[in-house]
Amino acid sequence: MQAQVKRKTRETDITVHLKINGSGEYEISTTLPFFDHLLASFAKHGRFDLKVKAQGDHEHHIVEDVAIVLGQAFREAVGSKEGIRRFGHAIVPMDDVLVLCAVDISGRSYCSNGVKFRYKHVEGLSTELLGHFLESFSNEFRINLHTKLLDGKNEHHKAEALFKALGMALSMALEKRGKGVPSTKGVL
Repeated sequence: MQAQVKRKTRETDITVHLKINGSGEYEISTTLPFFDHLLASFAKHGRFDLKVKAQGDHEHHIVEDVAIVLGQAFREAVGSKEGIRRFGHAIVPMDDVLVLCAVDISGRSYCSNGVKFRYKHVEGLSTELLGHFLESFSNEFRINLHTKLLDGKNEHHKAEALFKALGMALSMALEKRGKGVPSTKGVL
């Protein structure tokens, strides 16, 4: 279960290498240090082997296009969804913060993000881009994605717990559990 996806536009140049059943190894370079840290946390706690190389003209374009390419890479790597668990969830504590993430690898896109930020920036990254990342990623991967902030105020911890929870929930949902597609319809 792996994929390599490239996207080159007038605004960005993105390459993603993904191995779903990995060990959490990562090489992340997006020119946005805190975003690199969030993607590294996502890979490490999801146990995905992930390489991301991204350049662009603006942080919005970089974050959005990484989300698009990463979603496409997951969709390609998962393929027919044969034998996966399909549903996954995680609750991640990080000091004062507690974040919940739940996913359904359903083939249908829906994103409900309940992790809101009080400030416009965290560690130099626009906080509105974190929600935009989730929406773009879920649209391209074609999954249901729900997040909730259960407790806490620290902005750095909210963002990091969010990406850790997403990685862990996806890892659970993508576990191999047998044969067949996990749907009464027979397709996802």
